[in-house]
Amino acid sequence: MANRTRNIVLRVPVTAEERAMIERKMQQMGTGCFSVYARKMLIDGYVIRLDYSDVKAMTAELQKIGTNINQIAKRVNATGTLYAQDIEDIKGAMAEIWQFLCREESMDISRSSRFDES
Repeated sequence: MANRTRNIVLRVPVTAEERAMIERKMQQMGTGCFSVYARKMLIDGYVIRLDYSDVKAMTAELQKIGTNINQIAKRVNATGTLYAQDIEDIKGAMAEIWQFLCREESMDISRSSRFDES
């Protein structure tokens, strides 16, 4: 190993499923040599990191609204009576959802227009 140009060995533990996936990708790349594949992917490969914070915030808001609607449905099922205020509360919840979705859509449009400019 003293005469090798690459004298540092990197080891990566994987599961059987991960190994099978790696082997399939090696076949797609047309190589049977793990060292060649790993070196190529580690040096030239890239990682995509997605930001899901907007989706998480939207999910939290929708869960709150859903909880409110479920409370109304539970009360209606228990009493057998639907009050005008219940209908107004549901309409208000639906309006909140609509506003939230419109706000998210306008944010998506502004984000995509930033990419179009470059």
